[in-house]
Formats: sequence, C-alpha cells, structure tokens
Amino acid sequence: MTIRPAKREDAHHAARLLYDALHDVAYQLTGEDSEESVLATLEAYFAAEEGRLGYKQTLVKELDERPVGLVVAYGGDQAAELDRPILARLRTMKQNPDLQLDKEADLDEYYIDTLSVSPEYGGRGIGTSLIRAAEERASAYGYAKIAMAVVTDNTKAHSLYLKLGYQTDKNIMINGHVYYHMVKHLG
Repeated sequence: MTIRPAKREDAHHAARLLYDALHDVAYQLTGEDSEESVLATLEAYFAAEEGRLGYKQTLVKELDERPVGLVVAYGGDQAAELDRPILARLRTMKQNPDLQLDKEADLDEYYIDTLSVSPEYGGRGIGTSLIRAAEERASAYGYAKIAMAVVTDNTKAHSLYLKLGYQTDKNIMINGHVYYHMVKHLG
C-alpha cells in the first residue's frame, strides 16, 4: 500500500470517496440534487487546478493499483482562496451573489477537510495512515497544529481521533449540523 499525492487521473475513484465521506455536504458544495450529478461535479472539482476538493490538496492510499482512501487537507489560511471556484459556481447556479460557505478551518491550522476509505478496505488502518500523512505534510508546511471536524453523532470516528491525540476545542456548524472541531498540536 502506497500513500502518494493525488493525480488528476484519480478523479473518478476520488469522486466516490468524497461523496461517501461528505454525504449531505456534497450536495451543498455542488448545488446538485441527484447522486449522479453530485458525483459528476465532485469529479470535476477534483480534476480542477483550483479548489478545496482538488487533487492538489489530496493524498491517496493506493491498493490494487487504485485509490482506496484519500485525505483532503490544506492550510486554513488558504481556505477562502480554495473556496473561490466553488462559491463562484454556486452563486451563479443559485443566482445569489451573497451566498457563503460555512467556515470550517481556523487561519492558523492545517485542516483535514475530508477523510474517506472505501468500505471494502475499512478496518485496515488506512484512515489512520492517511491522517498521519496529513500530519507530516502539515509539519513540512510549517503548521504548528492540525484540525478536523467530525459530526457529533459519529462516535466511532470521534473516539479514533481522540486516540490519535486530537482534542475537541469547540463546536462548529456545517450545513446545519453540529460538528466537533478537533485539534492536535504538532511538534
């Protein structure tokens, strides 16, 4: 199993992984109302040169010559710029120039936006290895802390993140749901 930077060619597999992890947020970020349309838009977002769900922000775990897990992460100080293409698309679609996305990341942290492992590969430590790879990247980029959000009713994930050294520092709202904002100090 190899963890590597994502490539544009990973877009088809990545779209399914993003969809599986994001659930209702995938519909919010794409503005689409069918699974097929959401997957197509996620694939386009992933293959694009810019954007928060793009391949440039993603590491993938490869097994059997295909991505079976991914982690999308970026600096909180980059979030507004990375959201720009998504916001432009949604504002046009919804004919609402004031539309905004929920603020997830703090400016001083490296933020794990999305973590996903294909269901048939669950329980093998892939998610943990992807989190560790994101932590290494955060340190290499000079961030002193890394963070993520987990919906409050996902007790299994919350428990895992606590074991990995993350602590809940506040609650945040994403797409109308309460999430724990969890932080780990690096170094």
